[in-house]
Order: sequence, then structure tokens, then C-alpha cells
Amino acid sequence: MSNINLLFETTKVGQVTLENRVAVAPMTRVSATPEGNATDKMASYYSSFARGGFGLIITEGTYTDELYSQCYLNQVGIANDVQAQSWKTVVNAVHQAGAKIIVQLEHAGALSQGNRFATQNLAPSSVKPIGDPLAFYGGETEFPTPREATKKDLQEVINGFVSSALRAKAVGFDGIEIHGANGYLLDQFLTEYTNQRKDEYGGSSVNRVRLLVEVATAVRQVVGEEFTVGIRISQGKVNDFAHKWAGKEEDAKMIFGQLGQAGLNYIHVTEYEAWHPAFPQHESDNEGVSLAALAKKYGKLPVIANGHLEDPTKGSGMVADGIADVITLGKGALANHDWVNKVKNGDPLATFDPEKVLRPDARIKDFEI
Repeated sequence: MSNINLLFETTKVGQVTLENRVAVAPMTRVSATPEGNATDKMASYYSSFARGGFGLIITEGTYTDELYSQCYLNQVGIANDVQAQSWKTVVNAVHQAGAKIIVQLEHAGALSQGNRFATQNLAPSSVKPIGDPLAFYGGETEFPTPREATKKDLQEVINGFVSSALRAKAVGFDGIEIHGANGYLLDQFLTEYTNQRKDEYGGSSVNRVRLLVEVATAVRQVVGEEFTVGIRISQGKVNDFAHKWAGKEEDAKMIFGQLGQAGLNYIHVTEYEAWHPAFPQHESDNEGVSLAALAKKYGKLPVIANGHLEDPTKGSGMVADGIADVITLGKGALANHDWVNKVKNGDPLATFDPEKVLRPDARIKDFEI
């Protein structure tokens, strides 16, 4: 039990002090209004985790502009002042319940399957995404082939993240998380087969991480040093679950090293099972370093780890080993909005049941991959 108690220590992420090291992972929802405004139901949903003891909540992916960033219909945004103001009820409810809240800023890129502002998707290159759209979010039978982004498009992408970060700060969020994971636009730049550009944004890993660094740097410049800014990174994607970086640890060294110098306060790493080796030689290989450990080694920033850590011994072990500073829970949090309180009290934890969570009126999906 001594290791488990590490999860309940106070810690800092940037300038934000957290009551403990356990956070709610960002999980896609489509429960906003058609205009992308946050609702009272969302305030109740997020504050329930705060009442259950979680020190930090990271919101669902939130679109950043009125161009190409929206991923799903009824997705929440922070792309204009009305949307930003609608978040105030959520922020206030979470704060009143004793937790901190960070908004995740997302650009869908080629994986958009519901955008009321555009009829075509934007991507690093004109490459049709592999895999199938997510039908429970209203996806069609296949992803369309996107348009390759121009330099002007890329500046508009950066501007969207910057403007959204400023709105988030103005309405009281404790920080923002740049969504660079799970196959969405910034991850599409990181990924060799979706990024076939011949300019300074394509080719080598230092080029492929360039847009992520530019977004992080631009956000930091406008929000100031006191506002927490993080980024989420993964190898796998919602449409390519098993993907691994081709350059393995050399890619990790370059990607995390560059991000570590971009003005960020933390790197949020998500893998299917966070403690497993990032680049196993064989399916049964349990030797090797996890992606979270590589983020810590090369990024030299606080690391948030995600990936089937609902067993408290797994998460506390990563903290004890100095790999993770905070853990995030997806399925574990959905099954136990009071996970922290239960673990503290020694109460049994409920098992995640998708039939209870993924019902039509909930429209929630855990993207903990």
C-alpha cells in the first residue's frame, strides 16, 4: 500500500498545484450543442470526477478554429468567444468541487468525419487515411482523401491553437493540452506514411515534429510563463492501433528532445499499456523501455502516463520508478468516477462495461490506446 500512497501526494504541473497525481484522461465526447457550445450536462459530467477525488481533469478534444479542425458533429469547440464563454460553467463546477481542469485542443486533420465549416479535410499530404471512420460518431463508410495543407493553411492551424489557448486562459482553465496524438492532424505530421511532404515539414523526424514545436512555441509566447501548456503524444492511432515509430528510440530521442525545448510544461504519453516497452522485438517481449520513460529521458519534462493504469499498483509503480509524475485514467475513470476516493478507502473498483458507457444517449468513447 505504501507505493499506492504515492498517487495521493500533491504535485505541480507547470504552475498548477494538484491535490494528487491522478487525472482523468481526455476522452472524446459528442455531447455539445450543434454550435459547439459546452452544456450543463458536461459541467455535471466533469465535476463528478472532481467530487470523486481526481486532482486533474483533462477535457475531451476541443476544436480550435472555424476552418478544418472540427472532428465530429456535436463536438465542443473553443474556436470563438461564445464557445469559450460556454465553458465557464464547466470550469467553475470543477473548481468548486476541488480539482483543476485543462482543456485539450484538437485539430482533426484527415480524420474529420463531421465538420460544419468545411466540406474537405486538411492533412500534411493528400493521403487517404487507412482504417474505418468511427460509426458511433456518425462516420461514413470510409475516410475521404484530404487536401494537402499549404503554408498558409499551416499558419492558420497555428493561429487556431494560439487563439484557443488565449480563450481558454481568459475563461479560467488551468492550462491547455495540445493534442499531438491518436492520429489527428499534428500526429499526421509525425507519421511517415501520412506525411509525404518534400518541404521542411516532411522527411526526417526533426522535420515531421516541426509543426508541433511551432504550435507549442507560439502558444507559450502568447499565454505567458504562468499558464500550463502540455502536449499529448502517442504512437498508435484511432485508425491504426498498432502503429510504431519506424525510427524507434532514435525517433523518440528527436521528437521528445525537440518538444522538451518548445516551452512546454509536460508531455502526456499514451500507449495501450503504459508500462510495456515502446519498441518490443517480439509480441511476448517484456524487455525494453516504455514510451513514457523515453519521454522522461529525452524530453526532460514532467511526464503524464496513460494506458490501462486503472490497477493502482501499475500507476504507482511508474511514479515510484520516476517514469511518471501523474497518471491519467480513461476506462477506469468512466467505470469509477470516484476512483481516487475508492482506492484511498480500500473499496472495490468497478470494471469498465462498454454497454453501460457507450449507450446512444451518452455518446462517449474512450480513446485510451
